[in-house]
Amino acid sequence: MSLSYAILGAGLMGRMMAYTLAQSGARVTVFERSGPDAEQSAARVAASMLAPLAESAITEPSVVRMGLYGLDRWKGLIEQLNREVKQQTFFAQNGTLVLWHRLDTAQAQRFAEHLERNVRMNPALSSPWHLDDKALAELEPSVADRFHQGLFLPREGQLDNRQLLTALLQALEQLDVVLHWHTACEPNDLEGQGFDWVIDCRGLGARSSWSNTHNPLRGVRGEVIRVHAPEVKLQRPTRLIHPRYPIYIAPKENDLYVIGATEIESEDLSPVSVRSSMELLSAAYSVHSGFAEARILESATQCRPTLKNNLPEICVPRAGLMQINGLYRHGYLIAPAMMDTAQQLLLGQVSPLAQRFDIQVHHHDFRNSFASCA
Repeated sequence: MSLSYAILGAGLMGRMMAYTLAQSGARVTVFERSGPDAEQSAARVAASMLAPLAESAITEPSVVRMGLYGLDRWKGLIEQLNREVKQQTFFAQNGTLVLWHRLDTAQAQRFAEHLERNVRMNPALSSPWHLDDKALAELEPSVADRFHQGLFLPREGQLDNRQLLTALLQALEQLDVVLHWHTACEPNDLEGQGFDWVIDCRGLGARSSWSNTHNPLRGVRGEVIRVHAPEVKLQRPTRLIHPRYPIYIAPKENDLYVIGATEIESEDLSPVSVRSSMELLSAAYSVHSGFAEARILESATQCRPTLKNNLPEICVPRAGLMQINGLYRHGYLIAPAMMDTAQQLLLGQVSPLAQRFDIQVHHHDFRNSFASCA
């Protein structure tokens, strides 16, 4: 007889867990406090770049290893989804372009040295290419009039997060997953309801029931702006090194660009501030003048669920309950690794992937775990 799972939260991790479990023949029920558009999820706001080398400058090696794993895993997952549902999800692996203005050359050199050091420590990363004016013009001609050098980070990719969330929703409906929208739910509410496992993927919504009290959840505010810019023809995610407001510009289909992102230690979900808007848009304009005539489609804020070490964790505080949280700013980058690790743990007490990626797994009975839940 197939197992029965309850998934709390229908953001990125909740939908992915529900999808893979339902595909395996399990009976799956999802409970989500908002609606099917994931309007209260950090996954809806994200730029969804898959950039392990770029992120290696500011994150831990374990996240980088998870990101490298995710690059190949995402490709297969999205190809499969595109075959199964009507909603096609954009996925591209054209690398990342890093630019800087002349006055920021010293900072760019330090950034490049950091990346090269990380490549020496992890040969699975692709070495950055140093671009002169000719190479830059060949790679990304639309910025050649403003920049004369840059870095190219091969293999890195991106996807369209909102298309993915919609495709996952369609797949869940086709797999007869039971979906309860606008239904806030705590793990204790489901005791005695016949579920073999309750899997809590609610991000900050799970704070009151998060089991590892030694590593509490907090929110980190991020702000992004979405624009329609037909005059801009960037072919890959582009990052601008800047001492005050470094930004990324992620091109999606149909001349849509996601510009972000601020990072503020706050759980304020009020609209984007004037200061943040000016910094993001002026930095984007400094990359390409075509942004001057872009149309602002949306400015959005959301708080990323973050643990004190900025690394994710999986907790099994008691039999039949699993908590997955703390994906921080790396949700799309590390989601496949976290999903596959959780699947291994559901099948047994040991996860080779958790050991491979140094994912903290806290288990109620202290066996085969890296730490214990408080």
